[in-house]
Amino acid sequence: MTEATSCGGVVIFRGKILLLYKNIRNRYEGWVLPKGTVEPGESYEETALREVLEESGARAQIVRYVGKSQYTFNTAREEIVKNVHWYLMAGESYYSKPQREEYFMDSGYYKFHEAYHLLKFSNEKQILEQAFAEYQSLKRSNQWESVRLFSGEKRVLEETDV
Repeated sequence: MTEATSCGGVVIFRGKILLLYKNIRNRYEGWVLPKGTVEPGESYEETALREVLEESGARAQIVRYVGKSQYTFNTAREEIVKNVHWYLMAGESYYSKPQREEYFMDSGYYKFHEAYHLLKFSNEKQILEQAFAEYQSLKRSNQWESVRLFSGEKRVLEETDV
């Protein structure tokens, strides 16, 4: 058994959530949240921002840490236990462009109930519920528009950083 770590984001812009549709060799894979593997020397926050930008083309900033999900899958040689750290993120616009090299065929922003029903994996649905509840709480207290980044400083990953 091997452990692996990924990081991702629940990106929200004007109340809608960014999703990606993955399809490998015309086989249905489903709608997912953007996430990916931590690279050497990279923080979890940097990984989450980079993966959102690479997989979706969306620019976002981290609002806060949401939580961790875990799942297991098998390769031809071994069992992998994957830990995924999730962040609530504020998107800059509705722009998205799916990364074809990673088999993402579509992307877009969806209302909560649409996103929840589109998501393929139950662990991502749970993270979406947590992140959206946090978003609603910030919105109700008029803090969403003036959110600070998780690290306490304003950082937005630019394409040139990837």
